[in-house]
Amino acid sequence: MTQAAVLVLLGVFWTQTSALETFVLQEPSNAYVTGTMTIHNEKNFAEVHVNSGVYSSDTIFDYSHGYIATRLFSRNACFILKIDKEYIPELQELGRLAFERKTMKAVYSPNNVWAQFQSGHSVFGKIKDWFLYGKPIEQLCSGLPLYQLVKTEPLLKGHGCASAGIPSILGLNICEKVE
Repeated sequence: MTQAAVLVLLGVFWTQTSALETFVLQEPSNAYVTGTMTIHNEKNFAEVHVNSGVYSSDTIFDYSHGYIATRLFSRNACFILKIDKEYIPELQELGRLAFERKTMKAVYSPNNVWAQFQSGHSVFGKIKDWFLYGKPIEQLCSGLPLYQLVKTEPLLKGHGCASAGIPSILGLNICEKVE
């Protein structure tokens, strides 16, 4: 118990003082899903690369602009979600969870966010969009169709949903809205 408390405190202080920290993360239930998360504390964003074959994704958590963007390689598109602190942890919390995951292999925080998009309602980013979403998201999504995500409750029939986010820390389930 004492060791765990010390590790948690070290994790909090480490992520606050380190300008750039990279974590290698693995989904506990699937050895083929691995990811890296780099936290840019000075620029207030995190980038996540998930390697899962055809289902790979890249995600930017831009806390300065208040948006998350996920590029799903299987769909060749970007999906944008407004950060809501009710269900998306703060940047320092992401770092703390990743540090705990790295040091104490048994820790598993499977927070999941479900979001939907409307097929056929995409746009290509314009200058005003990139001002709103920020440079890191522009670099991730430029030239791809952008879909606006809306948070939803977990779907009973989640077939056709894509998984992204941060392995073992924050799952992001992206589903097409069915009329």
